[in-house]
Amino acid sequence: MTSTTGIILAISLIIIMFGMGLSLTLPDFKRVVTYPKAIFIGLACQFISLPLIGYLIAVSLDLTSTTAIGIMLLAACPGGPTSNMLTYLAKGDLALSVSLTAVASLLSIVTIPFVMQFALAEFSDLDHTISVDAVTMILQLFVIVLIPVGAGMLVKGKFPSFSAKMEKPVKIASAIIFVLVVAGVIFSIKDVFIAYLKEAGLPALLLNITTMTLGFLLALWFKLSRP
Repeated sequence: MTSTTGIILAISLIIIMFGMGLSLTLPDFKRVVTYPKAIFIGLACQFISLPLIGYLIAVSLDLTSTTAIGIMLLAACPGGPTSNMLTYLAKGDLALSVSLTAVASLLSIVTIPFVMQFALAEFSDLDHTISVDAVTMILQLFVIVLIPVGAGMLVKGKFPSFSAKMEKPVKIASAIIFVLVVAGVIFSIKDVFIAYLKEAGLPALLLNITTMTLGFLLALWFKLSRP
């Protein structure tokens, strides 16, 4: 992905996150803190279930070392702004999603090196020390997620009628921007994307389907309330 594409992606996500903030209030986040069961379950899935499922998929499909390590990296990474946007479009618990993104992003500074060190030892002969640029991750979290969402919430608090009128147009615009950004990213790496689709497509799909199913079943098991 080129630097230009990365900048466009970041700006698009900032706009989308601001739009999400227009539908949030402080009581939404207070509820998440007051009843933290959902966030603990989400974090357990993120840091225990996801890497474990990623490992089982890599082993059972006998993936190449590169693809196996890639699947483990995908499993180790926290949900980001895109997960917040999909939650928003699906009318899910947006405050919970944003809270999970913030907490998981901070914790992943420690967990990603651990998971990737394990993946390298398990699937390759390389002996590298993995580290994460904590400052960059925290800055990205603030610039792309927390500040835009906070700005949107501030606008909602000052101009509630405007925010209510903008909610539907913002949701439609977010969906359009998301589709355009994904299409643009795929186009910018089309040669690599096509080359690796056959090898990495199935395990990536299995990782998504399996973890989403597990998350849904755990939500039912622990009787989490619907938004």
